[in-house]
Amino acid sequence: QVQLVESGGGLVQPGGSLQLSCAASVSIFSIYAMGWYRQAPGKQRELVATITRGGTTNYADSVKGQFTISRDNAKNTVYLQMNSLKPEDTAVYYCGADPSPGSLRRYWGQGTQVTVSS
Repeated sequence: QVQLVESGGGLVQPGGSLQLSCAASVSIFSIYAMGWYRQAPGKQRELVATITRGGTTNYADSVKGQFTISRDNAKNTVYLQMNSLKPEDTAVYYCGADPSPGSLRRYWGQGTQVTVSS
């Protein structure tokens, strides 16, 4: 079992920045890949960014150059630095963990709300 706890969400003005954190209950070095996903009202959950055990990152086209995913193995924590936020970035952001390549189960956190509004 992997438990994930997100934090760092909130209300921010357009153009502002936020850093989300995802703390895992196990060593994240043992997890193949971790990622951030988001779900806006009335829309499906979508991938934002992922990072593998080896440090390979992948981003949705909509956030490339704007968001940065990183991991701190010593703290068992994954971060999402979000800059130049736009109203369309408003969503619940979820942390996900894939224990192994092609894992049938993805572990999820409870989500953290990010609202970009003036």
